[in-house]
Amino acid sequence: MQVLLLLAVVGLCGAQYDPNTQFGRTSIVHLFEWRWADIALECERYLAPYGFGGVQVSPPNENIVITNPNRPWWERYQPISYKICSRSGSENEFRDMVTRCNNVGVRIYVDAVVNHMCGSMGGTGTHSTCGSYFNTGSRDFPAVPYSAWDFNDGKCHTGSGDIENYGDIYQVTFCGSIVIIFLFKDMLCKD
Repeated sequence: MQVLLLLAVVGLCGAQYDPNTQFGRTSIVHLFEWRWADIALECERYLAPYGFGGVQVSPPNENIVITNPNRPWWERYQPISYKICSRSGSENEFRDMVTRCNNVGVRIYVDAVVNHMCGSMGGTGTHSTCGSYFNTGSRDFPAVPYSAWDFNDGKCHTGSGDIENYGDIYQVTFCGSIVIIFLFKDMLCKD
């Protein structure tokens, strides 16, 4: 029994050293904010020939469009739905990028945002990268679909009920997070 336990622990500890890349490739780059078409070209022209194993990409899901300040980087972390539609490109461009990069031995790692939706200051409307309707005040995200029933209301112990201090781990963990766990499906395995 002790031998089996030891083997299980050693096996789990060793998993951290497997980057899930092709043999001999271990370096992964983050091409944050790049367009899907540009990443596909980079995989073919530079990353694969120089032995890179993977690319981490920005969240591909639909998000709110913020114009003040003008299109900040963190806009991508304000999801409206899980449609693949962002300023990096369309779902078809995303599929093409993954296929082209995988064909030359470079894997794609997605920075997926699945534990929250756009903040309450996002307002109401269709000002999102795919044009889906949302209402942040009533926590209505019909494109997912999520409603107020899906959120952890009452667990945020601040005056406003929302995150007031992003440096406070308890506010960031419990304020506005979604109860339902959404699994980012592997759409590329479809025939």
